[in-house]
Amino acid sequence: MERKAEPDFKKFIIFWLSQSVSQLGSAMTSFALTIWAYQQTNSAMAVSLITFCSYFPYILISIFAGSFIDKNSKKKIMLIADLFAAVCSVFILILFSTGSLHIYHIYIVNTITGFMDAFQAPAEAVAIGMMVPSDKYAKASGYSSFSENLLTVVAPMLAATFISFVGLGGIIFFDLLTFIFAFVVLLFFIKLPENTSSQEESVLDGCKEGFSFLKKNRGILYIILSMALLNFFSRLTYENILSPMLLARTNNNNEILGLVSSILGIGGIIGGLLVAGKKNGYKDNLKLIYFSAAFSFLFGDLLMGLSQNVYLWSIAALAASIPIPFVIAGQKTIMYNTVPQNLQGRVFAVRNAIQFCTIPIGILLGGFLADYVFEPFMLGSKSILAVFLRKLVGTGSGSGMAVMFLCTGILGSTSSILLYNNRNVKLLRDINPKNKQFIQ
Repeated sequence: MERKAEPDFKKFIIFWLSQSVSQLGSAMTSFALTIWAYQQTNSAMAVSLITFCSYFPYILISIFAGSFIDKNSKKKIMLIADLFAAVCSVFILILFSTGSLHIYHIYIVNTITGFMDAFQAPAEAVAIGMMVPSDKYAKASGYSSFSENLLTVVAPMLAATFISFVGLGGIIFFDLLTFIFAFVVLLFFIKLPENTSSQEESVLDGCKEGFSFLKKNRGILYIILSMALLNFFSRLTYENILSPMLLARTNNNNEILGLVSSILGIGGIIGGLLVAGKKNGYKDNLKLIYFSAAFSFLFGDLLMGLSQNVYLWSIAALAASIPIPFVIAGQKTIMYNTVPQNLQGRVFAVRNAIQFCTIPIGILLGGFLADYVFEPFMLGSKSILAVFLRKLVGTGSGSGMAVMFLCTGILGSTSSILLYNNRNVKLLRDINPKNKQFIQ
């Protein structure tokens, strides 16, 4: 069994800061490689495959990684995963420096890093649960949301600036420096309890145990399924439809696209700060999850679809993004307070596999629906429905994608309210974080 960790929020702050620095380097490299890939191929599909190669192994392996994480040192898992990522960066840097880099090399590297992330992400989640006192779970989630959204704003700007002066090679070198910093901090300054369990367990047994826990704790399972559904709706539009819609409706105005995209990140930063500023967490984390999600879809997606100018798009971006850190904080708090620490690796790994499996489906389906269903319908149909929708969202290129935002706004907000009233989910309201009672 693992020895009980001594919660220390200061330790989490050190860990969070060092990892945020490393993530900045990784985000800059990812953005720069995306630019390089598009310049080399002039293909949106080639760029989409970069993301797919990261998600697919992550989802495929996550479901089997849990028992390994629970039985082994979380710190060692994170260090090894980070080391693999650094080796991949060195590999890309060497290929680029020698003029031998091709798009398929990036696919291979992203597949490897996606594989390692399947171990690293749940291990990090469990480690944070060890470091953070139970009454500060939401606060810690707020810090994480703040840094993640800050990166979405800062990383592209820094990468675009760096690439003009030092090129792709310089950005990758900077990424390696940030890795070294985070690696040293984790290795020497972050102490986590080592796993002393010698119990033999197959990968499938660990996977079954994770599913078994969720089957017994149906409230947790329904929350995970809820997040999978809401991830699907959001990826239908924001992941790959927002940019072409804004470009189509503004005559390819990159400045407006950049502004709205930045405001999405700023909204996440604001939400993260609000969550982090809450000293003692939230009384009803279920309301926090589902009402925040409903607000995001109702006022974010609907307004994004109905709007036809940069001012309203910016307001919609804030309405959509500010609630997201609250959703994440609510789910993390419930998970940490409900799942025993010795099972968190298994359960979190299964959660990741279920919760994120809908993301690539949403991305691919969203592009298909935009190109072959909604855009042709809005541009060519003379039906009563099409005429009515044109009065709502306007006409011309991009109007079909605007209707997609209306659909996700209605479906997402309605689903959030219905899921909140699920009887299995309501049972989680009785959980007392200071006196945890688990169903094993």
